[in-house]
Amino acid sequence: MKIAVVLRQTVDLVEELELSEDGTDIEREYVTLKLSEWDEQALEEALLLAEETGGEVGVIALDEPDVEQILYTALAKGAAHATKLMGLPDDLRWSGPRAAILAEWLGGGGFDLVLTGVQTTEDLDGQISGLLAGRLGLPHAAAIIGVHADDGGHTVTVEQELAGGVVHELAVELPAVIGVQSSRRPPRYVPISRIRAAISAGGIEEVAAPAIPGEAIGVRRLFAPRSSSQAEMLVGDADAVAERLAAILAERGIVSRLGGVA
Repeated sequence: MKIAVVLRQTVDLVEELELSEDGTDIEREYVTLKLSEWDEQALEEALLLAEETGGEVGVIALDEPDVEQILYTALAKGAAHATKLMGLPDDLRWSGPRAAILAEWLGGGGFDLVLTGVQTTEDLDGQISGLLAGRLGLPHAAAIIGVHADDGGHTVTVEQELAGGVVHELAVELPAVIGVQSSRRPPRYVPISRIRAAISAGGIEEVAAPAIPGEAIGVRRLFAPRSSSQAEMLVGDADAVAERLAAILAERGIVSRLGGVA
């Protein structure tokens, strides 16, 4: 089984983020970048599946700052191939234009299965796997928490998580695109010595990104979250706390002082 995993470098949310001067992006010069947590889950699921089937995993990423680090880490974990798509348009933060470029390249790769994280912290729209599948004309399933190869090699069985923690199984014909929410096992740890060995060995193939028709989606303006009022700690005995709570609810128009809902 030939498996492709799409990887993306994103901002580490433990950093304090600031907007850029033009207000169309966050200031990225001094932030830490890391592999998207959902893509890390997708990579682990692909490696598990390859180990079970004797298949191979190839990882693909767009050329963005420090992206080589996540590609070398994937090679150190067990990926057989790593590809970086070069010569990209200026703004590729959103799922639509990213999916268009990736689909053009993936369409000629002869992959049995394409895995990607269900979303990233850059967009949180959950659209990347569906957009890829639509452009490739392949079956698709998302919010997947497990992928299992069937004996015949023509389908995979996936476990899909629905609202309320309900999980059901789907049989998906190959080739297909799967959006992974979590892998069956926590992502494996790889020591820095193996990453350094992968860097020394090279192995990242640089390929010109295919051109895509039309204009990419642009961003007019981003806004920082507005500060809200601070929490108020209620102190005193039960009667005093109840009196203050009733006053707050009345001030905000939630209830009347007569005891009814406003």
